[in-house]
Amino acid sequence: MEQIAEKTKQGKRIITKKPELLAPAGNLEKLKIAVYYGADAVFIGGQEFGLRSNADNFSIEEMAEGVEYAKKHNARIYVTTNIFAHNENMDGLDDYLKDLERVGIAGIIVADPLIIETCKRVAPKLEVHLSTQQSLSNWQAVKFWKEEGLERVVLAREVGLQEMLEMKKYVDIEIETFIHGAMCISYSGRCVLSNHMTARDSNRGGCCQSCRWDYFLYEENENGEDSVDEAKLFSEDDAPFAMSPKDLNLIESIPQLIEAGIDSLKIEGRMKSIHYVATVVSVYRKVIDAYCEDPDNFKIQQEWLDELAKCANRPTAPAFFENVPGYEEQMFGYHSQKTAHDFAGLVLDYDEEASVVTLQQRNYFKPGDTIEFFGPEIDIFKQKVGTIWDEDGVELDAARHPLQIVKLKVDHPVYRNNMMRKEL
Repeated sequence: MEQIAEKTKQGKRIITKKPELLAPAGNLEKLKIAVYYGADAVFIGGQEFGLRSNADNFSIEEMAEGVEYAKKHNARIYVTTNIFAHNENMDGLDDYLKDLERVGIAGIIVADPLIIETCKRVAPKLEVHLSTQQSLSNWQAVKFWKEEGLERVVLAREVGLQEMLEMKKYVDIEIETFIHGAMCISYSGRCVLSNHMTARDSNRGGCCQSCRWDYFLYEENENGEDSVDEAKLFSEDDAPFAMSPKDLNLIESIPQLIEAGIDSLKIEGRMKSIHYVATVVSVYRKVIDAYCEDPDNFKIQQEWLDELAKCANRPTAPAFFENVPGYEEQMFGYHSQKTAHDFAGLVLDYDEEASVVTLQQRNYFKPGDTIEFFGPEIDIFKQKVGTIWDEDGVELDAARHPLQIVKLKVDHPVYRNNMMRKEL
């Protein structure tokens, strides 16, 4: 079993090799925000061979710009090529992989053996990481993929801590696991509900999230003559049935994952907003850094938990990490929980002499609202909104237009790409 890298300084244990914090990005703006807020690596999708067809996704030119930005901040970029390909999907694969290698992509995340073998042949500088779509859940399977020449495996979301420890014990390979984000009701994405209900193939990027729809339950009649009302298994007062699991949240398990030697900690959510990416990345960055700096005296801070809750719109649970999830980890009759904050603005500039921030509006706010600013360079601070001006200095009664450029006074200095939330 690989030992975690650590040293002792002034009698205090310090972990010297931190796990990679891996963030999602559905477009170039999200990629830059993820890196700026502390991600060591970002996974993105191209316009072909990936599983998030509804994300903006990246052209080769955008990938090149993203790689250039990431390298300036010592970060790496991985590209998902994790469809289960049909014959008609394979045209252009060789050239696509060569382009990824040419622009400096660090590796691909892949499920299909043909794409794996093609990558080894035409783009050997790309690392090959096995996708969670392969539902990898035992150390013998990890060993198989190690012998196939893969540098890293992404575990099935159904793998618990004890199974991870066995994998690290028996196989010398990088292990990546999910720590935060949506869970699939099926087995690591092996679902055909979307195919059946909408003819959109979830394993070729078309999942319509059928498990999150509302359903009404009926009992099938033997003779087919009973009325619909007589076959109902619900009353009018019942919440509609759904079959979605709570989102994954392993913030309090980060110490165990680090001590287990897990190499990469992955946040799910390429379809999420820049506010979600910034918030989740920044919180996990603080937790990882704090634990590695002083693991023997580490304590989870309530402020981290509170901060993480500011971007959640669904209940969370540890899923399979500790035990097999039960009824309490599912969302059978409800879908979301209202957050107490809205993402209200992105900082574009700050006039230090006048203490005035220039913002790009992202949600409605007005004078008198309670707001807070956060970012990598600053401590979170709250204040009331005072006077709001537009770009020309005209006073406004509210910032009501999407992406409107506005200005207001702030109590403390802020920096470009810091964010402003509004309390609801």
